[in-house]
Amino acid sequence: MKSNSLQDLKQIRQRLAEARARAAEEAAAREAAARRERAGQALFARAVGPVQPLRAHARVLHAPAPTAPEPRQRQRDEQAVLRESISDEFDASTLLQVDEHLSFRRPGIGPDVAARLRRGHWAVQGQIDLHGLRVHEAREALGQFLRDARRAGWRCVRVVHGKGLGSPGRVPVLKGKVHGWLAQKHEVLAFVQARPLEGGAGALLVLLDK
Repeated sequence: MKSNSLQDLKQIRQRLAEARARAAEEAAAREAAARRERAGQALFARAVGPVQPLRAHARVLHAPAPTAPEPRQRQRDEQAVLRESISDEFDASTLLQVDEHLSFRRPGIGPDVAARLRRGHWAVQGQIDLHGLRVHEAREALGQFLRDARRAGWRCVRVVHGKGLGSPGRVPVLKGKVHGWLAQKHEVLAFVQARPLEGGAGALLVLLDK
């Protein structure tokens, strides 16, 4: 029993001695590093010579310029244009319900909707006149007008495309294009030819989704 106790004591003493030796080595290393630091500072001071601190100057701290807002709405509009691009070659009469009165209603929309639209059940809240525009200009203008109308929450708008009296051969080219463009827009629920006092064969009343 005594021999075991002595052996344990020797091991404890040895570990303590090793710990003290490591602590002394670390302290010596820190002191050497501090001496090198002081020596470097002294060398720098001798090389630079006497120095005088600069006087503090009055400074005006300006607030950072505000970050320009990202045109997220414009980006969404441009993305919507790409997603909802309308084709000039689309023929509304081949795929969609266009009746003898030059009216259109999207599948699932009852015939009474077109009738009420023709009678003026919904008040016209906005209008675009495409007279004098080239086909690509009219297409872009109509697309932008419909996006603006959708954001404004309008339900009924008038689209004036003209009767084509000034077109070569007096053929209403723009009229047929407008029918096809509107039929491709999902927000367009129905459109009908306007009554004579509202433009007749040269205009359409368009009902938009809520």
